[in-house]
Amino acid sequence: METTIQPTTTNPMRAVLDIRDFMLLWVGQATSMFGDQFHAIAGAWLVLKLTGDPLALGAVMALGGIPRAFFTLVGGAITDRFSPRRVMLAADILRLLISALMATQILTNTLEVWMIYVYTLVGGAIGGFFGPASMSIVPRILPEKDLQAGNSLTQGSTQLIGFLGPALAGLLIAAFPDEKLGIGVLIALDALTFVISLVTLWLMRSGGEIHGSASQTNFRSVFASVREGIIYMLKDPTLRLVFVVIAIANLSFGGPVVVGVPYLADTRFLEGAAAYGVIISGYAGGNLLGIILSGALPKPGKKALQILMVALFAIFGLGIGALGWISVTWLAALDMFIMGLLNGYISILLITGLQRNTPKEMLGRLMSMILFANMALMPLSQALAGGILRWNVAFLFVAAAALLVGLALYLTTPQANSNLSEQLLQ
Repeated sequence: METTIQPTTTNPMRAVLDIRDFMLLWVGQATSMFGDQFHAIAGAWLVLKLTGDPLALGAVMALGGIPRAFFTLVGGAITDRFSPRRVMLAADILRLLISALMATQILTNTLEVWMIYVYTLVGGAIGGFFGPASMSIVPRILPEKDLQAGNSLTQGSTQLIGFLGPALAGLLIAAFPDEKLGIGVLIALDALTFVISLVTLWLMRSGGEIHGSASQTNFRSVFASVREGIIYMLKDPTLRLVFVVIAIANLSFGGPVVVGVPYLADTRFLEGAAAYGVIISGYAGGNLLGIILSGALPKPGKKALQILMVALFAIFGLGIGALGWISVTWLAALDMFIMGLLNGYISILLITGLQRNTPKEMLGRLMSMILFANMALMPLSQALAGGILRWNVAFLFVAAAALLVGLALYLTTPQANSNLSEQLLQ
């Protein structure tokens, strides 16, 4: 049975923090997200330092993305049949073991490149289960009237940590005379954050537990549940459009940022790892401000929102294209900040609209479909980025820009723009 505490304050952010389970969830996940940022920066930099090859980096990233995308669909069904909290607990235990073992091997100089591929493959699969659970737990422990504030707080925290974490990680790596030592320390810190996350999840009294169906779960029922979620999305023209737009956007954006930015930091920017962290932090800082503005400003009208959506992808295209020629760290960070600003503003409206208009029993599966849209073409984007960077750096960013501007032009069509804006305004 779920128990909520009625808020005693008119401040919506304070109200959700007065709810014990949400407070525990927020503290644990915020801590763990710092570790995630450390691991992401350290892992990419480690591959470049060991191989010096952008194609190897693209291959590693793609290898993690393929199982993550597939198991995201299964993870959504598992979440709906068990509970988000239980899935998150199991995933964090496994991720703790992987990070601890990897850190030990880096610090003892026994890690080999093939081991990174194995860790990435297994970690991607685990992430596929964790993602839908983490996205669907908030609406299960908060009353609907507190959902906007809860999403704003969790998304805002994510972006604040995304702003601070990469810059801090890059600076810590650069501070060590031996960069591999700094990388090992960051991975060890990631393992420690999983311990904190596990404790807070364990202390929660509820987490959207599903009673009565877990014992009946088998592979056939799980895949039937996945199929039900896919059919639910395909029947809704707006959800179909959201899925396609997100997938194409990530095909254009993912590779140039995840593979291209660290490669540029290593080969073009004088500050090296520090530049890598600062540029990624710029994007997260823009996201954070966009989320704050989304909560602070009145919800825009339909016409204004239609213009904003077209502007979002057009500016993303111009911003990605510019990265191919920028050679100064602060300019690259500013470029990423502007893209993040628009993304953060739109994303909070989209997530809240989807959560409010989805039956609770379908939340895990729908969130898994949204995550799948984010991830489905990412491995292809990352692998292509690694190969193209070997041949021509500028072409990678120009091609990505062309795709994003083309998407912006498509969104000027009345049907596409109307469907998306109606979903965001609900």
